[in-house]
Amino acid sequence: MQRRNLILLVCCQLISATGSIVFVTLGGIIGATLTENLAWSTLPISAMVLATAATTVPATLLMRRIGRGGGFAMGSISAALGVSVGAWALYRSSFVLFLVAAIVFGVNMAFTQQYRYAAAESVPARYVPRAISFILLGSIGGAFLGPEIAIRSQHWISGVPYAGALIFLAGLYIVQAGLFSLLQATAVHGEVDLGKANRKLKEIVRQPVFVVAVMGGTAGYGLMTLVMTATPLSMHINDGFSVEETAHVIRTHVLGMYLPSLVSGFLIERLGVVRMMFVGAIGLLATSVVALQGQTVMHYWWALLLLGVGWNFLYIGGTTMLTYTYSIAERFQAQATNEFLVFGTSATASLLAGTVMHYFGWGRLMLIPIPILILVCIALIAVRNDELLRRGKRVAAE
Repeated sequence: MQRRNLILLVCCQLISATGSIVFVTLGGIIGATLTENLAWSTLPISAMVLATAATTVPATLLMRRIGRGGGFAMGSISAALGVSVGAWALYRSSFVLFLVAAIVFGVNMAFTQQYRYAAAESVPARYVPRAISFILLGSIGGAFLGPEIAIRSQHWISGVPYAGALIFLAGLYIVQAGLFSLLQATAVHGEVDLGKANRKLKEIVRQPVFVVAVMGGTAGYGLMTLVMTATPLSMHINDGFSVEETAHVIRTHVLGMYLPSLVSGFLIERLGVVRMMFVGAIGLLATSVVALQGQTVMHYWWALLLLGVGWNFLYIGGTTMLTYTYSIAERFQAQATNEFLVFGTSATASLLAGTVMHYFGWGRLMLIPIPILILVCIALIAVRNDELLRRGKRVAAE
């Protein structure tokens, strides 16, 4: 077990979570101030996620060539550049320039989202769920730092609201790039016996367990992005709640996303990945139920808390399930496919958030997750007895 890697990844996850929370919390608000058409206010967030989706495959291929540490460091530099351009966009009051900043920042997230794979590759197979959840614990610090920065940064630079937050983030990302120079090359550990060690991609993606793992990750991340991106618009722009109230709700959501990581890895080992993903899907369904009851601060608070918890179980479970479907030699192509689908869907969701909010409102938006999550539950039931999952349990027990 490579403990140094896990510690470094937790620290870097804290920085990445802080940066992404600030950008997501302020992105829609900044967009609304820089464009006259509110339907396009979440376009910067959509551009960020589109950039993430577009660069997931190149990022994975780059890391296969130069290693995880070098790839992650390049992502950090991209983030530092992106937030610096974002600060300049605020100074110039340029919506187009802020879109460019969001795109450059999104490139970093293509690397950030693969910290969990580096963690999985740094431990024996039986500890994979625990390692994935452990890395996400770094985001708990981000849940506190991110909203505080978003709240307090409005007046850090006189006459340019929120630019100070972006400049501060640039410094954090430069520190993060330095930390990645200490990351050790990930080791090869025991894995599920999949027969052929290096199959073609089409053979991997045809596995029912692979399909359901990707479906869970795609639904979990896409729906989380849809609701979280829409929340600041609904609360602050439409309902008139303050930035402080909105930021506190986002903080609760992020804590809901990451605090369960204290136990989710252990629960997956004890209860099984299918059960935990099913619980996650039910949690996301509960989000819609609560949100449809009203639009007070407490309705937003509970809905976003449930959104975070449901995402955690579904996302960590989906990542764990994915590791059962490929060998070490196949990992980069399988991971790249998963990341592209997850963040392509997430980009679509973030773009839909602003459009749906503008034309239909919060209530209609919260109906969207229901049929999707019902399909995920049906798919999980269908694969619960798949032989690949049984093999995964046996490896985890060894």
